[in-house]
Amino acid sequence: QVQLVESGGGLVQPGGSLTLSCTASGIRFNIYTMNWYRQAPGKQRELVATLTSGSLTNYTGSVKGRFTISRDNAKNTLYLQMNSLKPEDTAVYYCNANRNFGAFRYEYWGQGTQVSVSS
Repeated sequence: QVQLVESGGGLVQPGGSLTLSCTASGIRFNIYTMNWYRQAPGKQRELVATLTSGSLTNYTGSVKGRFTISRDNAKNTLYLQMNSLKPEDTAVYYCNANRNFGAFRYEYWGQGTQVSVSS
């Protein structure tokens, strides 16, 4: 059974920092592309950051220079370091794992963790 479990969300003031974690089980974590998505109230889910199995990263423009995605394959854990947080970063953040095996695509989601940025 595959599980992705996020943690680390919470309430933080503008300009503050948070680190999200996502611990995976039931998959060969090191061969999956890992992503952080977020969904704000009334908005579509948005891809925030990507980290491939080959350590390539990509970020959506609004978080570049403020967020850092990383992984510890020995701990089967994905991280998102979020600095200089803004109210518009408020959303539920989701961990995602995906991998293509030939014609098949395997994709898994965590349950989400709430990040609220407010004074």
